[in-house]
Amino acid sequence: MTLRQREAALRALHRTMATCRKCIEEGFDVTPRAIFSGNARARVMLVGQAPGKVETFGTGKPFSGSAGRRLMKWLAEAGWTEEEFRRDAYITAVMKCFPGSARNGRGDRAPSRRELALCRPFLAMELLLVNPDVVIPVGRLAINYFIGPKILLKDAVGKSFEVDGRIVVPLPHPSGASAWTNAAENQAKIKQALAILRELKPSRSPE
Repeated sequence: MTLRQREAALRALHRTMATCRKCIEEGFDVTPRAIFSGNARARVMLVGQAPGKVETFGTGKPFSGSAGRRLMKWLAEAGWTEEEFRRDAYITAVMKCFPGSARNGRGDRAPSRRELALCRPFLAMELLLVNPDVVIPVGRLAINYFIGPKILLKDAVGKSFEVDGRIVVPLPHPSGASAWTNAAENQAKIKQALAILRELKPSRSPE
């Protein structure tokens, strides 16, 4: 498939994701607004867990809330300015739409297996059409998608993995309230991951 064909297919996929109502039709309490950015020329793909309230009801831009600001600070340590990363990388999520708030009021609801299954073909097509060299899964949901459901954060962050011919460099969810990311030993793992990403950073923007 040529680049032009991949670009056309990706635009069609974006239209399909934007109009998808599968979760709603099956009775799940989601807000149908798929959040993503980027094009088929990107050599780096960042995959989050799911969009949040700020992205869904406000900016429409992935990782634009408080967690996103922390993530962009991490990526700055790997050599990307926020403007550069948003321009050059493809950014998406395992769950395309906001799943709603958790019942206990702490954070967002974890999507069910069925919801993830409904969304899974979209991410598979994004990977096929963008065909990135480097994938950065952010948070347990994304890490489990690429590395496997049994891997722990402590065994994933700070390392790189080869998956389907791509280099996968996991990062934890950048929530400032996360006990995991605030522990000193885990902050060292995050710095190791960012050092790996610095080495893998493309030397120039996609043409």
